[in-house]
Amino acid sequence: MASDTSTTEVASLVGQEYEVEVGPVAHGGHCVARTAEGRVLFVRHTLPGERVVARVTEGHAGARFLRADAVRVLTASKDRVPAPCPFSGPGRCGGCDWQHVKPGAQRRLKGEVLTEQLRALAGLTPQEAGWDGTVEPAPGDKVPAGQVPAWRTRVQYAVDDEGRAGLRRHRSHEVEPVDRCLIAADEVTELGVEGRSWPGIATVEAAAATGSSDRMVVLTPRPGGRLPLVALERPVSVMRAEESRGRGGEQQVHRVHGRAFLRERADGRTWRVSGGGFWQGHREAAGLLVDAVMRGLTPRKGEMALDLYCGAGLFAGALADRVGEGGAVLGIEASARAVRDARHNLADFPRVRVEQGPVARVLPRTGITRADLVVLDPPRAGAGHEVVRRIASLGARRVAYVACDPAALARDLAHFRAAGYAPRFLRAFDLFPMTQHLECVAILQPMRERASGQ
Repeated sequence: MASDTSTTEVASLVGQEYEVEVGPVAHGGHCVARTAEGRVLFVRHTLPGERVVARVTEGHAGARFLRADAVRVLTASKDRVPAPCPFSGPGRCGGCDWQHVKPGAQRRLKGEVLTEQLRALAGLTPQEAGWDGTVEPAPGDKVPAGQVPAWRTRVQYAVDDEGRAGLRRHRSHEVEPVDRCLIAADEVTELGVEGRSWPGIATVEAAAATGSSDRMVVLTPRPGGRLPLVALERPVSVMRAEESRGRGGEQQVHRVHGRAFLRERADGRTWRVSGGGFWQGHREAAGLLVDAVMRGLTPRKGEMALDLYCGAGLFAGALADRVGEGGAVLGIEASARAVRDARHNLADFPRVRVEQGPVARVLPRTGITRADLVVLDPPRAGAGHEVVRRIASLGARRVAYVACDPAALARDLAHFRAAGYAPRFLRAFDLFPMTQHLECVAILQPMRERASGQ
């Protein structure tokens, strides 16, 4: 009698080790390698050109590719350094991807990833994208090999069953307890989150403002857990986040003690950002991105501008300041909490309006058919074809696209090209040192203008 192959389990290859030559870097914080049998491995904790022993962490015999960690380095790259962080390495903290890589080499790897995503998903060379191929470090982040810039002003700690704060392991819900995160800003480290117990708590988000002394922790209790009395090393506001999501899918956050917001500073203004709200994690990111966007757009007095996915209103405020009383700015943001902050932050600009809801739904309802300038800073998934098509229909002379994911950026650049817009120039910033991530600003213009050299 024939066996029932529909219930046959495919053999897991987790734990299998392969000796491999490591190939190019790929999007996702790993490099590509092939076994002698031709299996594709996505290998972390390695570098192009190395020979390593890779141990499979995910995958089975029928999978298109396997995920693996380099557990032994047989031939090391000249760009390898001992990881400064004691919690980095195979099976450990998943917060950083490139602790074992010299800072300059990290930026080259990110540049290679961006180059490949532009080629594969947008059909663009760096030259066609107006990019010189460099990934720019933030001022103050240039540190010698073996040192780590303390850049991150917001750290999301997970808490294990014993109440210890730590960070998630790569592609896992397991917690790696840490006594210090090296990339955390000093103002976050000084709170002492890692040094105390958090019974009944699922996560602790610690944040320190730039340009003010404000600090905050947002605590999410476990189901049935009670909020502990919080006594940290520095004065701090305390917020409580609900595990369940409220209307619109937004996490509900309630004030327990202190201010319900942080006062951030950028572009010569102070910005209120409520607990749980979005603000760039790198201490210098907001200022750098505003400068890059405004230089690219060159706003003029009296122009009409849109700030899509506007958050607390950073770009909308910068635009309003530059287009003057004769101009107008519309911001659109899905988060109700961020919209309240944006309206507060921009209250002194009577020609600014902020609408709440998803951009794809709200933008068509505004009735706006023309705009001079558009800024969009979408979430990691990107804007998508329909939003891009709608933006292109407005006939803006310049569009600034701020992107935290090179694949999403490249996909949307392809959509823009189909709709008649091409990059005028692109800049890439290393605003996430030690990780795979980078931030990009692409300035787009109608293709007819680029063809004529304007």
